[in-house]
Amino acid sequence: MNPMTTSAFNLPEHLSAKGDPALIAADEQHFAAVADRLRQQIADLADRLDVQRKAPGGTGQAAMDRDLEVHRLTARLHLLRRFGLDLCLGRMVSADDPEPVYIGRLGLTDSEGRRLLVDWRAPAAEPFFAATHANPMGLISRRRYRWTRGRISDYWEEVFAADGLEGHAALDDQSAFIASLGSSRSPRMRDVLGTIQADQDAIIRASSRGALVVDGGPGTGKTVVALHRAAYLLYSDPRLRDGRGGVLFVGPHQAYLAYVADILPSLGEEGVRTCTLRDLVSEGASARTETDPDVARLKSSAAMVKVIEPAVRLYEEPPTTGMTVQTHWSDISLSAADWAEAFEAPDPGTAHNEARDQVWEELLAILIDKHDGEDVPAHLLRRSLVQNRELTRVFSRAWPLLEAADIVGDLWSVPAYLRMCAPWLTPDEVGKLRREDPNAWTVSDLPLLDAARQRLGDPEASRRKRRQKRAADAEREQMDRVVDALLQVDDEDGMIAQLSQEGIRDALVDEGALPEDVSDQLAGPFAHIVVDEAQELTDAEWQMLLLRCPSRSFTIVGDRAQARHGFTELWQERLTRIGLDRVNLASLNINYRTPEEVMAEAEPVIRAVLPNANVPTSIRSSDVPVVHGSTSDLGSILDTWLATHAEGTACVIGTADIESGTFEPSPRVRSLAPEHSKGLEFDLVILIDPEAFGTGHEGAVDRYVAMTRATQQLVILTST
Repeated sequence: MNPMTTSAFNLPEHLSAKGDPALIAADEQHFAAVADRLRQQIADLADRLDVQRKAPGGTGQAAMDRDLEVHRLTARLHLLRRFGLDLCLGRMVSADDPEPVYIGRLGLTDSEGRRLLVDWRAPAAEPFFAATHANPMGLISRRRYRWTRGRISDYWEEVFAADGLEGHAALDDQSAFIASLGSSRSPRMRDVLGTIQADQDAIIRASSRGALVVDGGPGTGKTVVALHRAAYLLYSDPRLRDGRGGVLFVGPHQAYLAYVADILPSLGEEGVRTCTLRDLVSEGASARTETDPDVARLKSSAAMVKVIEPAVRLYEEPPTTGMTVQTHWSDISLSAADWAEAFEAPDPGTAHNEARDQVWEELLAILIDKHDGEDVPAHLLRRSLVQNRELTRVFSRAWPLLEAADIVGDLWSVPAYLRMCAPWLTPDEVGKLRREDPNAWTVSDLPLLDAARQRLGDPEASRRKRRQKRAADAEREQMDRVVDALLQVDDEDGMIAQLSQEGIRDALVDEGALPEDVSDQLAGPFAHIVVDEAQELTDAEWQMLLLRCPSRSFTIVGDRAQARHGFTELWQERLTRIGLDRVNLASLNINYRTPEEVMAEAEPVIRAVLPNANVPTSIRSSDVPVVHGSTSDLGSILDTWLATHAEGTACVIGTADIESGTFEPSPRVRSLAPEHSKGLEFDLVILIDPEAFGTGHEGAVDRYVAMTRATQQLVILTST
């Protein structure tokens, strides 16, 4: 769009009054300046990016700095090209300054330093989101824009003071906001930054110190708050950026992550790592659900995760008898005290496999120091010790290289091992936990596998280190032969003789020529973790996250009423018990998503099993009643809805066979099991035999969650 010839506004006929030049002329002028500056910045960023990409890659820190700059420039260029003028969310006018302040997804100034857009996360932008009629925060008026294909299709005007009425459109305040709530859904979450409400904004901008619980029922915007809070904290809190750990966002399932995938990039943040709990452990992708509820209960406790420590310590015991170690030059006595000294070498908290390397190096140092005989170069003596099969055999038995899967698998297949590590378990409980195939992993095993992997470290890293050491030793040996040959040459100036110095020999060996260690990007530590649908986490699963966040800085988003397995405690009680000592609670009680008609049907379902459930109040009506019918009507209902709705998405929610496909899904119609619909939203939701979801608390929660996914219409079908 050429802003000099085409208006930024494209208002429909019924909103033509809002197109009065007296109302939008200032906006038009401002958007022309924004468009001009955007063209300049896009061209400048493209040139700078081109220069960076053509520059020599360099090595070490220089290469890393170059890659970071390329990433930063690419992200900003992508954001500017993606949004254009609709970077602007709205404007506000304060009593102190008659000039409107325009709020954007990012900050923007013109070539002379004049402020065109204020970043939505900046303190100066806070009144735009937080002002209410009860507390206007100094504002006279606020205007929010609704953008459609890069042009303004509506705007929502609010006036906070009487002198703000002059020059404003008729006060149909809610037009943009309410229209956005009821608009059609797409396969991915819509951008809603421009309509963040005051109660949500207060939570987004809250301190990152300690744990903040965001408690809210369906449709209250918990997920919106969680995502925007992640972007806000990265902008505002220096503890979370500049390579200091960053932010991890944990969602309930992959469908949810796909649904929200566009939100953080649209806010200018592409550095937030997102995952599910399954993604934290390599076995998570294939892990099945634990079928025995008693076994699931036993494995869900934090106490069970703690068995990993004694299980590993059993493999860190020094030999209690000495031995004689033979070398090519002498025999060296290695006592039990020497073994104990070597085993004390690692610092507390060092991962088992990394500590193993340290113990081995300390053991070699002790032996080299005890060598008594002819003068032998240290590297030759060390090579002889490393090649001693008896020494390496005894050491490998005393401190073996361990795999997490082996440790956890042994707990479930060797009852004596489990009893030793978990003495509080009864014989019956030990019997329940035993299984024939130790590696038949379930979701309940994941916290133990994760704890074992964190405690052990990466065994492959140790293997890589040893391979690198062997290669360096081989290269050093080759260099020795070259140097020895050179020393036979007539050397009047003594220059070649200097190569015999051990330091020079070592310098000629390229220690960094081998592959570098590639660490697990989800292993942490992270400076802040955001957890959505947190009510579902077991105590054991919480340990997975606590291991990754030493600062205990969390945003915890959830709804006790949506906990499938029950949530009888208060949030503070639950979180204190699992290890969080600073817990603050914020509640969201307004349902922006679900129509009144749907909530009236859903509320009795959850109140039947949880009378004190936090059921939010809907602020809108769809004027579409809940429909009850027969499952035989499913096809005709979907055909009619697709024929009459050019946009939007529908979802058929039923028991597991629905998800596997009892009808043919399409790009606009999905099928899900109730437990996989959590966190999602659809224009039309069709429930198939909801009573088949189960009895008791779990079945009621699944029905409640499934019903409240609807943003426009709910249909409930039962078998005849």
